[in-house]
Amino acid sequence: MAGAYDNRDGKIWMDGKLVEWRDANVHILTHAMHYASSVFEGERCYDGKIFKSRQHSERLIKSGQLIDFEIPYTVDEIEAAKRAALDANGLTDAYVRPVAWRGSGEDMGVAASRNPVHLAVAVWEWGAYYGDAKMKGAKLDIAKWKRPSPECAPSQAKAAGLYMIATMSKHAAEAKGCSDALMFDYRGYVAECTGANLFFVKDGEVHTPKPDAFLNGLTRQTVIEMLTQKGIKVHERHIMPDELEGFEQAWLTGSAAEVTPIAQIGDYNFEVGALAKDIATDYEKLVRA
Repeated sequence: MAGAYDNRDGKIWMDGKLVEWRDANVHILTHAMHYASSVFEGERCYDGKIFKSRQHSERLIKSGQLIDFEIPYTVDEIEAAKRAALDANGLTDAYVRPVAWRGSGEDMGVAASRNPVHLAVAVWEWGAYYGDAKMKGAKLDIAKWKRPSPECAPSQAKAAGLYMIATMSKHAAEAKGCSDALMFDYRGYVAECTGANLFFVKDGEVHTPKPDAFLNGLTRQTVIEMLTQKGIKVHERHIMPDELEGFEQAWLTGSAAEVTPIAQIGDYNFEVGALAKDIATDYEKLVRA
């Protein structure tokens, strides 16, 4: 599948039925378009099985609740919708995108409690998120935008509005020839990238930012479990920017990113070392087990 995302062959599951890809449209006065009242998930299907599928569906519902709406489908119904979309498009290895949003209705202002909530699931073939960086290591810019305080935004919701500064940061990074951008949080601690979590290695131990102002990714949680099972000490803590110079290896994690080594962050260089490679290989085996 190739071409613009609104002009492809295939089916998209939308509000309980499969529709032609090009017909999966919403009204211009959809609330989510104007006020970001939308949540989503990014998932990968390997050999016909979506990795941590049920956890993703549970988080989708929770994200909706965190931005003050109830998705009118159960976890089991969302699971069935994802399977229907995969089957309808004949895909066994794919990216899976459920999205829920406030649509158009009686309200067209900041408040929209009377507007219906919709759900759709699209699936498509998608390769490595960072291209050849999976082998050579990603090059990261350092973003000027910071992750907001949990008092300003619901950081544990995978909500569309929280990605506005991520989009701007990634555009700036790509303009400099980078794959992505590292973002600090509102306190100045190392936080995450625009759509992936961060891990660092020093003296055989792993350090990862504490997810108290950004999303605690499912892939992040999986990798921590993998490291713990290997007997490797993992420190979840606040990391200061000046600590970057002392780390030896680094990698990104996310459903899209999977496990991608980092070669450079700003002026700091990292080895694409044995532990980063091992975790990437072990993760690939796990998701296809």
